Amino acid sequence: MLTGEERRKELIRVLEQSNKAVSGTDLAKQFEVSRQVIVQDIALLRATNKKILSTNKGYILFRDDEKTKAKRIVCVLHKDTDILKEFECIVDCGAKVLDVVVEHEIYGQVSVDLLIQNRQDALSFVEQLRNCKSKSLSCLTDGVHYHTLEADSEAMLDCAEAALKEAGFLLS
Repeated sequence: MLTGEERRKELIRVLEQSNKAVSGTDLAKQFEVSRQVIVQDIALLRATNKKILSTNKGYILFRDDEKTKAKRIVCVLHKDTDILKEFECIVDCGAKVLDVVVEHEIYGQVSVDLLIQNRQDALSFVEQLRNCKSKSLSCLTDGVHYHTLEADSEAMLDCAEAALKEAGFLLS
């Protein structure tokens, strides 16, 4: 049985070696602890400046090479029925959707990490939304929301922004 410190070191190693999100449930099974212990470990690691994202697919460790990517924040407006089309506009240009942010009049800024990298991620997200019979975060702001986009080049971000504009989603 590992100590907490040993488990957290191993947790970082697992996340470093993974090229995709690792679910809290899978990590809990691997380390033979509860999912809540993993959640607490992640919080402790974040407190030591480990950049770990929580997505709907699991945990991802930001790597140093991520700093060389181009990033841009876009403001968009659409209905929940257009989420898949919105994501496809972005990922078809080679960009990723890192998060969704809304500016709520009472709660202030509410942000959730997404990490939508391709059409499969986009479809999976939309299916989860449907299966949970839930609404998107942007329903709090009548469809207005922001995304941080990331790509290998500014040209890819320009492409994504143009596709969003053409689809009628981009707000200036």
